[in-house]
Amino acid sequence: MQLYIGCSGWSYTSWQGPFYPLSIENRARLPYYSQVFDYVEIDSTFYSIPSELMVKNWNRRTPDNFRFTAKFPKIITHDKKFKNVEKDLELFYKRMEPLKHKILSLLIQLPPSYKLKEGLEDFRSHDFFFEGDFRYAVEVRHSSWFSDLAYNFFKNNNIAMVWSQMDRLQTPPVVTSDFVYLRLIGDRRLSEDQFGKIQIDRTEEIRNWANKMKEVKQNEKDVKIGIVAANNHYGGYGPGTVDIFRKNMDLESLSFENVDTDKINRELQQETRINLIERKPSRKGRQTTMSDFVE
Repeated sequence: MQLYIGCSGWSYTSWQGPFYPLSIENRARLPYYSQVFDYVEIDSTFYSIPSELMVKNWNRRTPDNFRFTAKFPKIITHDKKFKNVEKDLELFYKRMEPLKHKILSLLIQLPPSYKLKEGLEDFRSHDFFFEGDFRYAVEVRHSSWFSDLAYNFFKNNNIAMVWSQMDRLQTPPVVTSDFVYLRLIGDRRLSEDQFGKIQIDRTEEIRNWANKMKEVKQNEKDVKIGIVAANNHYGGYGPGTVDIFRKNMDLESLSFENVDTDKINRELQQETRINLIERKPSRKGRQTTMSDFVE
């Protein structure tokens, strides 16, 4: 089993100092992050469908062996609750295409009020959700999903039911596909300005989850990939949580020794030249703005 351990997002101002150099510019964060980690969960796609240029830049700013997972946009999962979302899905898939070869899985986070009965009806009547070349992981946030009916549905469709560790809900660690996906989420008691160091001791929880991952690696021969995404809210500092998890998996701590900031700057200069060449004005298209280059 190939294990990928990273954070939920990379663009946090409070990481400058503890993780990023104080002088780093926003667009250099992902290249810097990708020289320390080999995986990240894209959280921003939950809030809006990214531009084509933004997705291309995510690809350009990371090495070939770097991997992503990406959240489904909330307009599909929360706002429209899977009703009349064909155009939104088509656009999302189209926009993610330049990154497809680096995406381990697309993550479908369900609303807390979304129950098993409603979910299975939607998924069975709209099986196009699970077509294409992507792996899929579904994160449930209602306990009605913790049943054999749900587990069997996911197993039959090779969809991972995400293992989530929240303060009010913990998903049973049931294997339902050829990969497992653990999200260390926590709660919202911490504010963003506290995200620079570990604030909550989760050592015992992390040890238990690491042991579950070890059991899968040892006993589930069909499982090819293990994914672990650490949220800042879980312990206060995503990279710190990752380090604790790595220690419990008998892996080396994160290393900053090989980060080459000169290389990052050269590649960003090259990216700017490529973007200027590719940027073609269109009367029908949306004008490119600075926000397309950030994140």
